[in-house]
Amino acid sequence: MESLDKVDLQILRTLQENARLTTKELASRVSLSSTPVFERLKRLESNGYIEKYIAVLNADKLNQGFIVFCHVKMSKLNKDIAKDFTERVKRIPEVTECYNVSGHYDYMLKIHAPNMKYYQEFVLNVLGTIDNLSSLESTFVMDTIKHDFGITI
Repeated sequence: MESLDKVDLQILRTLQENARLTTKELASRVSLSSTPVFERLKRLESNGYIEKYIAVLNADKLNQGFIVFCHVKMSKLNKDIAKDFTERVKRIPEVTECYNVSGHYDYMLKIHAPNMKYYQEFVLNVLGTIDNLSSLESTFVMDTIKHDFGITI
């Protein structure tokens, strides 16, 4: 595994705060010229340290602010069932995150919806059609206290 130096880490930290910086602006913030910063960026991207650049949207303004964490338990689980479940979940636009978890449940989904009625229909008509789904438990978000996108490096 390649090690990152302090400049690489500073580039990553800076991009987590604002990924729209130009190479010139980024170079100024890490005290280098544009060419080495550009080369470092390409290396960080090609080596998978930077997966993608995104815009963070306001879910409330887009009528998708009803957030649910849905804990899913499968009736049985093996390699094929897990593969089928994960492939189906990846195609469901309302599911913005999915984790295979340990404990009482097998998966935890983060779902964005416009309201409770929509979510009820979603459970019945989308999640309810998944084979081997035994049970689910929904936790409704009442308020977001902290929602960071970056990781500590």
